[in-house]
Amino acid sequence: MQGDRLENKTSVSVASWSSLNARMDNRFATAFVIACVLSLISTIYMAASIGTDFWYEYRSPVQENSSDLNKSIWNDFASDEADEKTYSDALFRYNGTVGLWRRCITVPQNTYWYSPPERTESFDMVTKCMSFTLNEQFMEKFVEPGNHNSGIDLLRTYLWRCQFLLPFVSLGLMCFGALIGLCACICRSLYPTIATGILHLLAGLCTLGSVSCYVAGIELLHQKLELPENVSGEFGWSFCLACVSAPLQFMASALFIWAAHTNRKEYTLMKAYRVA
Repeated sequence: MQGDRLENKTSVSVASWSSLNARMDNRFATAFVIACVLSLISTIYMAASIGTDFWYEYRSPVQENSSDLNKSIWNDFASDEADEKTYSDALFRYNGTVGLWRRCITVPQNTYWYSPPERTESFDMVTKCMSFTLNEQFMEKFVEPGNHNSGIDLLRTYLWRCQFLLPFVSLGLMCFGALIGLCACICRSLYPTIATGILHLLAGLCTLGSVSCYVAGIELLHQKLELPENVSGEFGWSFCLACVSAPLQFMASALFIWAAHTNRKEYTLMKAYRVA
């Protein structure tokens, strides 16, 4: 009689534990799926941010007069030997936009050696872009932009290099984390997701560092080269994508680490219960 009661209690306990374990598995799976979605969105945002040219935008009056000075500025901007001051002046004057890879200005499509006709609705503006070469990405910045005799500005030099390198490091860490997460799914185990969470945490720190370096670099540049009158500047949507990507990476990291850690804890408790 006592054996039957003990057996009934044991079966009830096992059934209740199985139900609790199923609910726990559902929680872990839900957290894992949400973390994967956040990781995917942040990866897309980061890739779009790296590949577009709107980290910073300048707003200036449209330069319709194609004078010799304007032509000279356009030609210098398109030159492979353009220094920081040369292309910055062009960006200020011609509604420039700057990305991590390219710099662009907006100029009239047709040029005239004399005063152009009055502007009409059909007056066309085109965007001309130049890519930053690897040499330009790692080139030293000078205390006075454009003056090679003024000495190297180490702070601005390393800020520029970090703002260029850190987004790629962030993207690489997320891709590597995704591979580990895929292995975790194949192995049907949440343990490897701890590594995925740590990688996403590091990726978020890299993204945050890149954004901070970019802001500091722009502020320091504007202290060296003041914006002309009637010219304003603002951070563009590419920069905003990078800013949004960082907290998404942190949230995904927290969910990955929580799911893996809690699952391991529950597994340890279940194993101890079975032994008891």
